[in-house]
Amino acid sequence: MQPAKWLEENDAAIIGDLAKLVAVQSISTDNEHQKELDDCAALTCELMRNAGLNNVATLKTGNSNPYAYGEWLGAPGKPTVFLYAHHDVQPVKGFEDAWQSPPWTLTERDGRLYGRGAADDKGAIVTQLGAIASYLKANGSLPVNVKMLVEGEEEVGSANLQDFFVEHKERLMSDVIVVCDTENVEVGLPCITYALRGIVELHIAVKTADAPVHSGMAGGVLADAAIALNVILSRLYWGHKKLPVPGIYDKVRKMTPAEKRAAKKVGGDEAKWRSDQGVLEGVELALENKVSPNEATWRKPSITVIVQEASSMRNKSNQVLPTAQAYVSCRIVPDQDPEEVYEQIKAVLVKDPPWGVKVEVKPTAKLKWWMTEPTGPAFKAAEKALKKGFGAKPVAIGCGGSIGFVGPLAELFGGAPALPLGIEDPLSKAHAPNESLHAGDFRKLTASIGHLFDQLGELPDGKVK
Repeated sequence: MQPAKWLEENDAAIIGDLAKLVAVQSISTDNEHQKELDDCAALTCELMRNAGLNNVATLKTGNSNPYAYGEWLGAPGKPTVFLYAHHDVQPVKGFEDAWQSPPWTLTERDGRLYGRGAADDKGAIVTQLGAIASYLKANGSLPVNVKMLVEGEEEVGSANLQDFFVEHKERLMSDVIVVCDTENVEVGLPCITYALRGIVELHIAVKTADAPVHSGMAGGVLADAAIALNVILSRLYWGHKKLPVPGIYDKVRKMTPAEKRAAKKVGGDEAKWRSDQGVLEGVELALENKVSPNEATWRKPSITVIVQEASSMRNKSNQVLPTAQAYVSCRIVPDQDPEEVYEQIKAVLVKDPPWGVKVEVKPTAKLKWWMTEPTGPAFKAAEKALKKGFGAKPVAIGCGGSIGFVGPLAELFGGAPALPLGIEDPLSKAHAPNESLHAGDFRKLTASIGHLFDQLGELPDGKVK
């Protein structure tokens, strides 16, 4: 039987596997769902065994959440492909009413599969296993060797992942890395990501007094920590110019003319971007002048206040608040240095505090950017595979998101080429209510991974770089 025929005949079962994974509330962000994380790793191992993988196991390093691992090494002399995905997801708490269908029940609607984790990243688990099963069940063998790892703490920064890689290096060593945790810029257009932004995150705390004070007795006298914090944060407002952080652009690698043309060509214009992201009418895009949305997200640094707190909305009281805090996240690009960017932003935030309030800034995350040349045998194999699976010529893109392990893992594997393949699309709403996966692209990516196995298996002497 041909693998394509097997996929067609087992389509309902494959969708059913995704539904099983989505049903497990494997939230890693609140320390309240350890049982579900354990259950999801166990379920992933079960699906790995069902697909035909060997040496399946739940693994940990230190106090990490569980990883699911499986392998098939029955193709001597052929390349070994390392497949990565993650089984942990973001919470839905606080936004339940915004979901049009139950978040933990996979629901098909208008050609899309809705559910928390469907796109980020449980769909990737199922596409990879579907591709593997289509060969092992149909033919009893794969054209390449496969090692598959499914992480359980990607949504909380993968703090243990590098240690895990080092600890299990010999078990994991592979020739090419495939990551299905990025985006296609539009439905039906397969994309291979060659650049990822990094992250510099910092915590800022403002303090003015030892305790809150009645606003009738102290209003207009005691410095308001919440207002002081917002005055400080307002220094980061850029209008339509560059970020107002001295030195932050000093090492930013310029895009080539070809990269700029590609950024403007794919994914549509600003109007489409506004529509895809649900931007309200009358609200301007915060773009630097003459910069396209793709150029901004692929190769420009950005700053976002991701959370801010001074008191509880539920427990509001007429008080002058003595403390306020926020987390600021900066996406960095080639060739910025995370430590330098942290110091540059910190200098802006601590300088000349309003009312002389006490300001403390600390780093909370530093993640390096990654970029590669979209050339070489592995990349060409991916191009051919995606074209066959999607019926459309793939494009090489940058990505505004961050996958911090790609560069270090490629280095650990001796310079192995990495292929981040798109599974999401502009309507997927990962991390948001009504997260979804385009059902057609889900099937096409599954087929494409199988074609990638074929293409890599045909490389002369198994040379992938």
